[in-house]
Amino acid sequence: MSIAAADYIAGLAKGLAVLEAFDTERQRLNATLAAQRTGLTRAAARRHLLTLAHLGYLESDQGYYWLSPKVLRLAGSYLASARLPRLVQPVLDRLAARTRASFSVAVLEGEAVVVVARSVPALGTVDPADDTSLGAPAWRPASRWLAHGLHLGARLPAHATSTGRVLLAALPAEAFEQWLRARTEACGALPRLTPYTVTQPAALRRIIARVRADDHCLCSEEHELGVHALAVPLRDTRGTVVAALNAVASSPRRAAVETLRTLLPLLHEAALELRPLL
Repeated sequence: MSIAAADYIAGLAKGLAVLEAFDTERQRLNATLAAQRTGLTRAAARRHLLTLAHLGYLESDQGYYWLSPKVLRLAGSYLASARLPRLVQPVLDRLAARTRASFSVAVLEGEAVVVVARSVPALGTVDPADDTSLGAPAWRPASRWLAHGLHLGARLPAHATSTGRVLLAALPAEAFEQWLRARTEACGALPRLTPYTVTQPAALRRIIARVRADDHCLCSEEHELGVHALAVPLRDTRGTVVAALNAVASSPRRAAVETLRTLLPLLHEAALELRPLL
């Protein structure tokens, strides 16, 4: 959304930039690090850190700052008021109850996808590995259902995830090229996260073209070793892709890929069920 220059509040934008500078790589920042991460001067970064701490969004030991639980109010307000998480949650819960996989819905935001809803099987869930019908009463204990960092609000790299590739495939061709150029012009390649991550722009273009044709994406161990995911687009009644739905499995590659492929009809079925609601 574009606005007139007179309506733009630079101070608010800078304060939000400081909050966004905290992530898994840098959980604690001082004024110097915050300045480096936001492009602000050190003096400006210090004032924003002090103000955010005064408002309760940051905690501090007088040298370094870190996010306080109050930041969750922002995410909580979104989850409580946004339509998308509320609409998809019952479907995710039902899918998780029928299978051994965990499920999530994500949207594209800049270079990353953001998880806005997710569900995992409860203790004692039916294990489809014991019966391809997905209906036998074969119970198993809870295990590592979620990939590392796959929680509500998590930001995952779009180029290396199934949901990210589905959402990139939904972009107009020129918009995708702009996205790709913006993330490769500095070093000519995308970030490598595992030995399997596709980093070359030409290779990602071929993958995105295939995702457009297949209307789904299988991504195996490109974001995290041992984690495999299958995603399909979620479209509204006009056919516009608004989010991506995926299933995640964390087991040996061959078994996980075979399991996920059996879940593809369920994902497409869920996408059709949600379409009139989005």
